[in-house]
Amino acid sequence: MSKRDPKRLPHDFHLWTAVASTIDPLRRKGLLKLGHTPLPMPPPQAAPASTLNAPPKRKPARAPFLPPYQAPLPSSPMPEKAVDPLIRKKLGRGRIEIDGTIDLHGMTQGEARAALHRYLHARWSRGDRTLLVITGKGARSNDDYMAAMSERGILRTMLPIWLSEPSLAPMVSGWSVAARGHGGEGAWYVRLRRS
Repeated sequence: MSKRDPKRLPHDFHLWTAVASTIDPLRRKGLLKLGHTPLPMPPPQAAPASTLNAPPKRKPARAPFLPPYQAPLPSSPMPEKAVDPLIRKKLGRGRIEIDGTIDLHGMTQGEARAALHRYLHARWSRGDRTLLVITGKGARSNDDYMAAMSERGILRTMLPIWLSEPSLAPMVSGWSVAARGHGGEGAWYVRLRRS
């Protein structure tokens, strides 16, 4: 710790003197017993006449510094519509028959979306209720780990978004990942509403 030069004033000396001038010293009980007389109080300063009659000015209410807390929005861009767990369990065990299957392997996003739209419209008009949509799990590559993770399973990622579109949403009651016997993570059960 460095020694302070007693001749040098601290950098906030002007603040200290301003605060010290507003403070009244405490009276000590022992001073009167020892024969010391208390210092006389300074006479109250008369306020200017203009400030006596005027009411004190109110400061305008300040807006809060931060906006009120809001809960974060769900990370999912589309509403979650899962197939009823009891129906999904029956589908996985083979107790409910699958009315149709479409395989989107090897298609581009545009081709797969168009094929899905045509297929769902045709099956809904026929009165089918349960469909199996095979998207695949996506290709894996060991060359570029981050590219493989971000590009893996684009059809699998896009299927719930396509099913939430206004043209398909009125027909679809829900969707869930298929059971292992029907393709696991590479396939979806799609449940249609009654026409």
